[in-house]
Amino acid sequence: MMGDKTSYFPMGQSHLLPQEEMLEVGRQKKKLSIGIPKESSHFENRVALTPQGVELLVENGHNVLFESGAGDRAHYFDHDFAECGAQIVKEKSQVLKADIILKVSALTEDEINQLEPNQLIISLLNLYNQTRESLQKMLDRRLNAIAFELLKDENGCYPVVRSMSEIEGATSVMIASEYLSKAHNGKGVLLGGVTGISPADLVILGAGTAGEFAAKAALGLGASVKVFDNSYHKLRELERNVGQRIFTSVLHPQALTKALQSADAVLGSIRHMHAGRSFMVTEDQVAQMKKGSIIIDLSMDQGGCFESSKCTDFDHPVFTKHGVIHHCVPNVASRVSRTSSIALSNIFAPIILRLGEAGGMHHLIKEDIGLSNGVYLYKGILTNSYIGRRFNMPYKDIGLLMAAF
Repeated sequence: MMGDKTSYFPMGQSHLLPQEEMLEVGRQKKKLSIGIPKESSHFENRVALTPQGVELLVENGHNVLFESGAGDRAHYFDHDFAECGAQIVKEKSQVLKADIILKVSALTEDEINQLEPNQLIISLLNLYNQTRESLQKMLDRRLNAIAFELLKDENGCYPVVRSMSEIEGATSVMIASEYLSKAHNGKGVLLGGVTGISPADLVILGAGTAGEFAAKAALGLGASVKVFDNSYHKLRELERNVGQRIFTSVLHPQALTKALQSADAVLGSIRHMHAGRSFMVTEDQVAQMKKGSIIIDLSMDQGGCFESSKCTDFDHPVFTKHGVIHHCVPNVASRVSRTSSIALSNIFAPIILRLGEAGGMHHLIKEDIGLSNGVYLYKGILTNSYIGRRFNMPYKDIGLLMAAF
């Protein structure tokens, strides 16, 4: 811990310090306690910190409270965390007393009720499934909260969203390959090309990060890939990033319908919205697809992009409609939970280190625009304008709010 620098200066002379040293006078490095509760969501297999992430924090003087079994679904066990310095506790209530609560899925109502004012929550906001009541409870308890899907890096990118999208894009191609095989009662098609046999057709809806990594994985297997998106810029970027010419098209209804009719697998990774409609592919278009083909809807947590989609889970991931297999699990990254956990830990551990170095949240969000972008509650005040408008709740700009404190 840093000493109190103000004690070294006679009263009234601290103004003689350079600006950089004055900053240090106003803040001290802080030892933090970080609580990792066990995820209760049936869709969530990831853990927010790996043993390596815990070790990094502990070596820098922080205390990590880990609820027993929190890493089991990512194949990290209590002894792995204990060996790296975590304190393993049986009761969730003990974990929820930490300065920072770090978890993957959004807080449950029971968890919110156990929290105290000024605690910092870093978790998924999941706005599309968020309720006004849960937000109001957090406001009433005067909590600080950061939505990790809204965090930005120094390049203006969303590191958590990009990382999970990369994983989901690659994983979706593996899923398509599995369900086209006879091992899962598919029609026995290899998602890739071999000599003398036409490759399987894969249609990707969305030229974002998930679409790009799905295209790379499928092309690596030898599949024929077609990508649709309404952004010409995104289509050009995807084609450049995959390193070869592929079929790309804006979302012309006739061209899309024709592609769907010949597709063996379709990956949906964007959401189409306009008045009265929240999907991109109609049920009639799905009914015209080949029997035994598969749809993987990566947009289920945002409502889905196929009219025929309905939410499934890891126990029962697929259903068949119009002869087409539908895979509609809303959190595909959790299917490869260990890989996803490593990716999350690589993002969260450095953020917590910076919070400690800065002396807490207040100082860091003044300096880090990317971090402040993720803040949606500060001292029990709503600071996200989109949430405020969506739920008709009063909000304040985080920049103006920080100037007032």
